[in-house]
Amino acid sequence: MSSFLKIGIVCYPTFGGSGVVATELGKALAEKGHEIHFITYSQPVRLGGVRKNVRYHEVNVSDYPLFLYPPYELVLASKMVDVAKYEKLDLLHVHYAIPHASAAITAKQVLAEEGIHLPVVTTLHGTDITLLGKDASFEPVISFAINKSDAVTAVSQSLRLDTYKLFGINREIEVIPNFIRLERQDGRANHELRAEYAEPDEKVLVHISNFRPVKRIHEVVEIFAGIRKEIKSKLIMVGDGPERSRAEQFCREHGLCDDVTFLGNVKNPMEILSIADLFILPSESESFGLSALEAMAHGVPVISTNTGGLPEVNRHGVTGMMSPVGDVEDMIRNSVYVLSDSTRYERFRQKAYDRAREFTMERILPMYEQIYNQVLQWA
Repeated sequence: MSSFLKIGIVCYPTFGGSGVVATELGKALAEKGHEIHFITYSQPVRLGGVRKNVRYHEVNVSDYPLFLYPPYELVLASKMVDVAKYEKLDLLHVHYAIPHASAAITAKQVLAEEGIHLPVVTTLHGTDITLLGKDASFEPVISFAINKSDAVTAVSQSLRLDTYKLFGINREIEVIPNFIRLERQDGRANHELRAEYAEPDEKVLVHISNFRPVKRIHEVVEIFAGIRKEIKSKLIMVGDGPERSRAEQFCREHGLCDDVTFLGNVKNPMEILSIADLFILPSESESFGLSALEAMAHGVPVISTNTGGLPEVNRHGVTGMMSPVGDVEDMIRNSVYVLSDSTRYERFRQKAYDRAREFTMERILPMYEQIYNQVLQWA
């Protein structure tokens, strides 16, 4: 077996956490010499330009009159078969159970008929389990896809336990947490960027997400409104989605428009995190909380709920503060507590950065490589 592998990576190419993790993982593997083939319906947003050892294969779905909805899963499975055969892939690493793992198992079975064994590694990220797990109609397919994968990982212990609780799983799931790249910041550039959004005596609060209902976007601006009464501050909202209009309406009704900036989707949100003083994440559920970890990598304390995998990342009273879901007043108090004392704040800031160092790419990448080697040895 060659020390360098040909790996097919299947993911959502969007701004969501699973797509970000899958893309950054592929880039890091390519930098180590592995040949990476991304298979998805558009180029991943975090991929950037041309990269050594990286290939991209687009899944094109035609609008067939026979189907009420485009048959993406079938076309994706066919594309996996094509890429695996002609690029001679060693394995597939798929992110998300539906439709990626289920399509990969179909592709694996098609290839087996031709005498080709293609191991499938499935990584579970969150809503593929916590959201779809509440819909009984998905249970048989998700359970089948997970059980038939050659290896399965989850991004947090919380998600691992949820998967066993919600589905009929009869195999081991290994926890491999999400990761970040620690990058040196340009202090002068950060100062100039910060000046575009806030005065020197104002704090910069940031939220980043896909603005789905589970993120409780309206509470972000409610929390900010409470903080603003006691501490001069500005709020930057990064992302877009169905809850954006509700949050914007709240700002208009409460006279916050001059102090809240909605940036929409940003390809490099790290630039905004580099000028943040506090990160706010009042989610109803988070399987891991990648955006919180990215904030901590910039030394930004996190105000979050204590749900799902967040306690595995954000440590209450150390890297930030946590509150029960929906307790806006407690999150306001916690925010003021963190920001109101400079010595205390610097302690939070340093601990947040130190915690982020435990989730670096250098620590996590070998865990995935070990999984790859295991499934290839079993073959």
